[in-house]
Amino acid sequence: MIDHNTVQQILDTADIVDVVSDFVALKRRGANWIGLCPFHNDRRPSFYVSRAKGICKCFACGEGGSAVNFIMKHEQLSYPEALRYLARKYHIEIQEKELTDEEKQAQTEREAMLMLNEWACSYFEKQLHETQAGQDIGLTYFKERGFNDATIKEFRLGYSSEGYDDFYKAAVAQGFNPQLLFDVGLCIADGRGGGRDRFRGRVMFPIMNIAGKVIAFGGRTLKKDKDIAKYVNSPESVIYSKRDVIYGLYQAKREISKADKCFIVEGYADVISMHQAGFKNVIASSGTALTEGHIHAIRRFTNNVTEMFDGDAAGIKAAIRGVDMLLKEGLNIKVLPLPPEDDPDTFVRAHSYAEVEQYIEENEADFINFKSSVVLKDAKNDPIKRTAAITDVVKSIALIPDEIARMVYAKECSNMFSMDEQAILRQIKHYRGKYQEQWRKERQQQQAREQRMAAQSGENVPQVVGPDDMPPAPLPDDFTPEVGPVETSPLATAATANVANGVHVQEREVIRLIVNYGMCYLADTQYEDGSMRPTTVLEYINNELMLDSMSFSDQLYLRTFEIAKQYITPFYSDLEEFKVKLEERTRQYIAEEMAKTDDEEPEALDSAALINAQERKEKNVLAKANVMDNNEQTEYRSGYLMKVLCSIDDDDVRQLACDLATDNMPQLSKIHTQYAVIVEERDKLQSIVPERIYNWKNALLVMRINEVKDQIAHASPEQLPQLMEQLQELYGVRHKLAAIIGDRVVNPK
Repeated sequence: MIDHNTVQQILDTADIVDVVSDFVALKRRGANWIGLCPFHNDRRPSFYVSRAKGICKCFACGEGGSAVNFIMKHEQLSYPEALRYLARKYHIEIQEKELTDEEKQAQTEREAMLMLNEWACSYFEKQLHETQAGQDIGLTYFKERGFNDATIKEFRLGYSSEGYDDFYKAAVAQGFNPQLLFDVGLCIADGRGGGRDRFRGRVMFPIMNIAGKVIAFGGRTLKKDKDIAKYVNSPESVIYSKRDVIYGLYQAKREISKADKCFIVEGYADVISMHQAGFKNVIASSGTALTEGHIHAIRRFTNNVTEMFDGDAAGIKAAIRGVDMLLKEGLNIKVLPLPPEDDPDTFVRAHSYAEVEQYIEENEADFINFKSSVVLKDAKNDPIKRTAAITDVVKSIALIPDEIARMVYAKECSNMFSMDEQAILRQIKHYRGKYQEQWRKERQQQQAREQRMAAQSGENVPQVVGPDDMPPAPLPDDFTPEVGPVETSPLATAATANVANGVHVQEREVIRLIVNYGMCYLADTQYEDGSMRPTTVLEYINNELMLDSMSFSDQLYLRTFEIAKQYITPFYSDLEEFKVKLEERTRQYIAEEMAKTDDEEPEALDSAALINAQERKEKNVLAKANVMDNNEQTEYRSGYLMKVLCSIDDDDVRQLACDLATDNMPQLSKIHTQYAVIVEERDKLQSIVPERIYNWKNALLVMRINEVKDQIAHASPEQLPQLMEQLQELYGVRHKLAAIIGDRVVNPK
């Protein structure tokens, strides 16, 4: 795993303007840069980048974040992949921390498999381009399919020779372990201590994951022998699960995000031909039924899917069977039947881009309406078939999670089938109930399996009951710190109550200050041992909460707060390292400034005047250096925690931090930044932070006071004195708070 120091070096080195500029044309505007947003169809520049804060944000669609977050979203990479991307960009050597033996074994096996597949892909490419058989057979086939050189290179197409064990021998000679060849599925053990090639005599289609790593292969035979399988694919392995990987997604991901739509076709050639024809937002199911893993991968880019299929009867039935899963997951589904004699590959090769685009526009249809027309056509006037057809459509509608969408489709079906709308809605509700019961059972079975696995490993897995209206999903792995209320504190008691909106607003304001200024110096604090120590914003807030036994009631805020506190110790260590580097830069600056020649001629000054001039110059340079030093330390403190939290490997915390960091991101004009004196929030932390804490405490007190008042209204005579005493105590606490906040409280007699 990448160690803390390396991560910190990446975050400190990555320049948000430099990173975003690789993908977006930016122009300077005041203190910021601005350009067209890469995450939506932006016609007017709305994407702001702040080098000072190290973040970016689109003020139209809301996307943005740190350099790491930007790369994760734009390139659709995982957290560690985004860090490695930035490390490569800035030539930072990745230092990894020590792993456990089990982690080492799993990581080593995975890395070895990826390395082998990458080598194999290059081997098959060379076989295609540099051998006579590859050129005569493989390259000729690809050219006949209409693939040009650029497309062949982009999809890394290759060829595996006819030899029984040509690849096996080459891989072993290269130093790869034979068992690894069998595990990854490139070769098959021959029972005699050797191996044979799985893909011999086939053209090769590498299958890549979302980051472009080769994880498997598909091989197509060019022989006409019916006893030979037309396609052979890699078996599943540590790095390849066919339930989670979609062919062509790596090449299509950017265009899918940009268009907010993807086309699903069946085969490798369909994807490649459409991509070459200009339709780059195309992926393939590779002839298998779509799974939840496939849909999860698609939903990272879009909720809008068009299934493109052969227009013959078999193609139509296959499309109808495959769409229910998409409906169940809440995707917006359309279908595009092609002419009966065509598949996507032949269709785009026979027509121009404009013709294909026009065909899509004219023939793309809503799935429910399409299915209704198909099943009614098959049913004709047969009442039994018609009933079965209508039931089939109703079952599909019942899968849709969105209630409004179900009602809209019910109305359309009512008109199409000439049936009472309420009758259709009742049937939808009936099947919806059946689905919910089925999903509930599946969830219980999943939990039972996890409980059994946990029992075997000695772990404890809590029962998690999900919403009844949702299909089964993986159990959440939320971090929940053990922070409980203290019964003797009225603030702690209030924190356990239902959180009113006002309290939530105050909590959000405090966590915003932590994200943006957590490591900024706030004040010197005297501790119990009598020592005076500088205190950061985060430490001050933590001390205040501990004094009154307070805690965040919002679990995400609480998790963010707990994670932030884990960085207090690393921060001081990193700060010392930063100071050492800063001191070196400051010395270099002073030396360079002192070495510069003055405008006055030395000959015109006597020795005393020359000494005085040199002393004045040194004094000015030292004063400048001191200001620069203080400013850089302030910037480092201000940006430290924000960079960490906006780039952390926790999706929810990272998104919250990015949102809070960009909440007060300024959109200032050139005139404003040139002539106005801007007082930053950071300059007023000594007053803002205590004020926000007191406001939060006051909101909790108000809520607690209202609770006691409600109890008094329903109390018995015996309970009344004690409750009145509690109320007076709360008024007294709030009166003291009000004196600090500046609010006027009338304490009734």
